Amino acid sequence: MPRIPTPASIADAPAASQELLTAVQKQLGSVPNLFRIVATSPVALEGFLGLNGALGRSEISSATRERISLALAETNGCDYCLAAHTYLGRNLAKLTDAEIQANRKGSSTDAKADAAVRFALSITEKRGHVAADELNAFRAAGYSDAAIVEIIALVAVNVFTNYTNSVLDTEVDFPVVEELAV
Repeated sequence: MPRIPTPASIADAPAASQELLTAVQKQLGSVPNLFRIVATSPVALEGFLGLNGALGRSEISSATRERISLALAETNGCDYCLAAHTYLGRNLAKLTDAEIQANRKGSSTDAKADAAVRFALSITEKRGHVAADELNAFRAAGYSDAAIVEIIALVAVNVFTNYTNSVLDTEVDFPVVEELAV
C-alpha cells in the first residue's frame, strides 16, 4: 500500500497537475501510478515530465535509454521501475529477453549500448565520481560530450523515479518481474 495517497484519477489530482496528466494519458493511453503519485506535487510532475520529454530527443537511442533504466532499477532495487521498463523494453524498444537480462546485470549485448549502460551504472554506483578512463571509454564507443551530459540527466531522472517509488511504495501497475537468479 502506498505511503501517501495515489490520486485515483486525473480529476482527483491537484488542479495544477490535471492538464499534465491528461497529456500523459493522450501519449500513453493511460496514466500509470507513478505519474499519478508524482502529481501530488504539480511542481515535481512538471519537472519530471519536462526532463523526461527533453531526453526523448537525446542522442541516446530510446532502446538504450530503456537499457539504462533497467540497469538502474535493478541496482537501486526499484520493483516498480523494473516492471515498467521491462514492459516498455519488450513492447516499445523491442529488446529481447536476453538483452533485458544483460541490462539488469549492468551490461548490453550491443557494444555501443554496453558502453552507455556501464557508464550510467558507474555514475550511479560512484555517485558521480567516475574515473577519467570510464569517461574516455564512453567517448571511445562513439558518444559525444553532449551524450555525457545526457547520460548524467538520464541517471538523474531514473534516480528520481526509483527513489520516488521506493520511498512512497508505489503500487506496481505493470506485469511484476521476477528477481534475478543469482
